[in-house]
Amino acid sequence: MKLVRYGNPGEEKPGLVDNNGRIRDLAAHVADIGGATLGRETLDRLRALDPAKLPLVPEGVRLGSPVSRPWSFIAVGLNYADHARETGQEIPSEPILFNKLGNSICGPNDDVIYPKNADRMDWELEIAFVIGKRARYVEEKDAMDYVAGFAVCNDVSERRFQMKRNGQWMKGKCAETFGPLGPWLVTADEIDPSNLAMELKVNGETRQKGSTSTMIFSIPYLVAYITQFCVLEAGDVVTTGTPPGVGSGMKPPQYLKAGDVMELTIEGLGTQRQRVIPFPG
Repeated sequence: MKLVRYGNPGEEKPGLVDNNGRIRDLAAHVADIGGATLGRETLDRLRALDPAKLPLVPEGVRLGSPVSRPWSFIAVGLNYADHARETGQEIPSEPILFNKLGNSICGPNDDVIYPKNADRMDWELEIAFVIGKRARYVEEKDAMDYVAGFAVCNDVSERRFQMKRNGQWMKGKCAETFGPLGPWLVTADEIDPSNLAMELKVNGETRQKGSTSTMIFSIPYLVAYITQFCVLEAGDVVTTGTPPGVGSGMKPPQYLKAGDVMELTIEGLGTQRQRVIPFPG
């Protein structure tokens, strides 16, 4: 099942994608797609609906993030060995965790805003998972019982803020629009996230090409690991690291500029597209 949220920012409505790729309205069945509606019982109820009997949504409608604002938005750093090497850093012995902010999440095709005083804005194609029920001290063998589904994420980064501003990585990770998510939330029963092809293009040129199979730490391991340190609530988002090909790893480095267009695709999870725009005003 592919779940979506559609409509104007702050006014998104819940929907699902039918077998013909059309969006069907779910407002009569759930208020939103988020922590309160991502449990197994609700997802089973939605799965039992006949999409053909649900109202069609007009084509071309804006897509929002497929999950409403999470309590936590956690990211994993250097989770692909080739990416760690291209950055000149050691392959981590344990997952590197950092925070993004929930209000950095935006729709999959929304514009990405170039922050004030930025000059090294970069892209990161990632698979994210969304938690379906409260998770603490989870064992790896049980981890997938806590995952509601998966989505494409662009972990947009400002490298100078991240690496040169004397502090945590979140300085370069939390700007407005630095977390495009979607287009869909694909429920965990429909996809195996362990071997999905990934590709990111900038202005039509492929920059990242990889597979989730080359992750250092798998998604079940990450669920178990993270919940040894904090509680994950239903609706929380964890984005899991990027394959090689980021701009900061190129020789010479190449960074985003206003007018650039990013296109990100993960097999089975859809495609998102963003244009970089200057900071408004």
